[in-house]
Amino acid sequence: MIVTLIVICEVGFWVLLAAGLATRYLLKMPRAGMALLLCEPLLEVLLLVVSVMDLKNGAEPSWRHGLAAVYIGYTVGHGHRTVKWLDGHAAHRLGGGPPPPKPPQYGMARARHEGSIWLGSVVAASVASVLLLLAIWYVGGDGNTDGLRSWIFGAWRAVGIHGLIALSYAIWPKKAPEGISEDGSAVSARDPEHVPDLLVRGPRKDEEQIR
Repeated sequence: MIVTLIVICEVGFWVLLAAGLATRYLLKMPRAGMALLLCEPLLEVLLLVVSVMDLKNGAEPSWRHGLAAVYIGYTVGHGHRTVKWLDGHAAHRLGGGPPPPKPPQYGMARARHEGSIWLGSVVAASVASVLLLLAIWYVGGDGNTDGLRSWIFGAWRAVGIHGLIALSYAIWPKKAPEGISEDGSAVSARDPEHVPDLLVRGPRKDEEQIR
């Protein structure tokens, strides 16, 4: 039952997200669209309540309950970023808004960007760990809670690996090409000779012949 509910919550997340964005930008009803988007946290609350009820009714703690906690943690840590990213693209393609800014690609700007994503993973692991510890406390010493504890270890191991990857961008920052800023945009030059050749395109030969 828990696995089925996780699948339902995952599908419901994307259904509500698509419905909310379509309502905001296609039907031109921003308030109704926002209301649909705000319903998404209710799915996580439902998942948490059912998981606790399942343990309360005597179910043996298993990987299914651990997966539910990790799913809720991931939604808390990264759900907002996902919704914001999709909302920006929907506003551009459906609402005629400007294209969403791309994440930085070079230097310390990229390192800070990767660090902020890693902080989301820390939040996700923290939320999942709290839920799992509450489940372990709720079950008490009468049941086997090794499966739940293994999920806590796995969540923080993933955070550690993600942290090393994010740290590598700060230790070995990717250098931006000449004439390109860290955010990927072209930089201005005071004198033409300071502009890289790749950014300067003179008239083509056929244009010169026409002149």
